[in-house]
Amino acid sequence: MGKVWFIGAGPGSPDLLTIRGAGLIGEADVIIWARSLVHEGVLEHAGPDAEIVESTTIPLEGVRALYERAVDEDLKVARVHSGDPSLYGAVLEQIELCEEMGLEWEIVPGVSSLGAAAAAIGRELTVPEVSQSVILTRRASRTPMPDGEDIRGFAAHGTTMAIFLSAAKPRALQEDLLEGGYAPETPCAVVYRASWPDEEVIECRLEELADRIRAAGFTRQALILVGPGLGAGGTRSHLYSPEFSHMFRRASQEA
Repeated sequence: MGKVWFIGAGPGSPDLLTIRGAGLIGEADVIIWARSLVHEGVLEHAGPDAEIVESTTIPLEGVRALYERAVDEDLKVARVHSGDPSLYGAVLEQIELCEEMGLEWEIVPGVSSLGAAAAAIGRELTVPEVSQSVILTRRASRTPMPDGEDIRGFAAHGTTMAIFLSAAKPRALQEDLLEGGYAPETPCAVVYRASWPDEEVIECRLEELADRIRAAGFTRQALILVGPGLGAGGTRSHLYSPEFSHMFRRASQEA
C-alpha cells in the first residue's frame, strides 16, 4: 500500500536534517520538496533511482496524484517540509488525504526555525524569573486567526513571543505589540533565513522594530522574537546550583 513520511528538513542548513530524516530520504522511491523553502543539500541523501519532484508550484491536488501512485505502485514517499512539520507545516490536510485513500503515513520531526533563531542570537528563551513561557503565533493575514488568538492579547502576558509569517506588515505588528502591553524598550530580534548561508539578524528595541525590518527589506522567511527574556539578566537556574538538591545530586552543605 505504500507509505508517506512527512519529514522535517530543519530550518535551512542541510546538516541540521536529522539522522532519521536523512535515512528515510535515502529509502524513498519518490521525494517531494519545495526549493523555495528547503535547502537542495538534503537531496544528497536521495537514492540513485529516486524520483525527485519539486513542489513549489504544485497544489494539494497535484500531490494527491503522487500519493495515489504510492498506493497503486507500493511506493515509499518522502514529503520533505521546512523546519518541523508540526509548526505551520500544512501537514494535517495531507494526513487527511492519506487516510482517505488508505495510505500509511508517519511524521518525522525536524529542527524548528525557532531553535535556529535562538541559536543565531545566542539566547536562551526561558530565563529564570524573567520569562518561563514562549508563545508561538502569527498575525492574521489571508489565514484568519481563531477567536481569542491575537497579538495584542498574547502581548499582555509579557513573556517571550515568537512570531512567524508576519514580517510583511511590520508597522501593524509593532502597534499590536505596543498596544498589547510590551514597553517600547522591550528587546526584539528578527532572524531572516535562520541557518541559511544568507542568514541575517537584527537586534533592536520594540519601538525600532518596524523601521529596522523595512530597512532590511524582510517580507518573508523571517522569525520575530519579542520579550524581556531576550535581554541580559535573570537569576541562576537551580539545575546547576550547589544549593539545590534533586534526585541525582544532594545540595552541598557548604553552599
